[in-house]
Amino acid sequence: MEQTPYNILLVEDDTSLGYLLTEYLGMKGFRMRWAQRAEEVMPMLERRAFDLLILDVMMPETDGFTLGQQIHEKYPELPFIFLTARSMKIDVLKGFSVGAVDYLKKPIDEEELVVRIEALLARLEPRKPETADAPLVLGRFRFDPGKQELELEGDTRALTHREAELLAYLAQHPNRLCSHADILKKLWGRNDYFNRKSLNVFITRLRKHLTDDPDLKIENIHGQGFIFRMP
Repeated sequence: MEQTPYNILLVEDDTSLGYLLTEYLGMKGFRMRWAQRAEEVMPMLERRAFDLLILDVMMPETDGFTLGQQIHEKYPELPFIFLTARSMKIDVLKGFSVGAVDYLKKPIDEEELVVRIEALLARLEPRKPETADAPLVLGRFRFDPGKQELELEGDTRALTHREAELLAYLAQHPNRLCSHADILKKLWGRNDYFNRKSLNVFITRLRKHLTDDPDLKIENIHGQGFIFRMP
């Protein structure tokens, strides 16, 4: 069965390289978005979910290291890699210190880049094959777990694998307490402090996705878990 495609954001100010990589990775089955300025990135992350970011380091106004640190602080579960001509050891170490999961040096062969990306994503979060799960009606939304999409009046929002998995779990237990332990053991495989922080990040992101329907709420029960309130 086919897998749902990964959503990748490329941040590259070089027009020729940005176009080349966007087209090539798109042909390889990735859903690509391309930003040419660092200032475009955070607003894009607010509007759309991504599985991986590819960041250039040498950009005008805001460099890639600063952008990577901002992303890591706000979205700690969102992996990003650097693709840059800066290859000195001090640059590589700085890249990893701000949260990057890989550091690739230009020029890089496009086929090698695809292999590196696929291996990285498979290691970070094994994907489930696309299933025949029936779409769910959640208030005003239509949620398709298999396609990882949330639709409202023709506006389709792509979710990451983890967001879709978490929303599906909550939707299967509406108006009932879902404990931290149960969610973490089911979806993360382990109940610990760091995974609980990750869970809170994804709950926040789901709340943003659901704000257009005031009847849907993910209620926090302090010290216990969450209740997905829906009609």
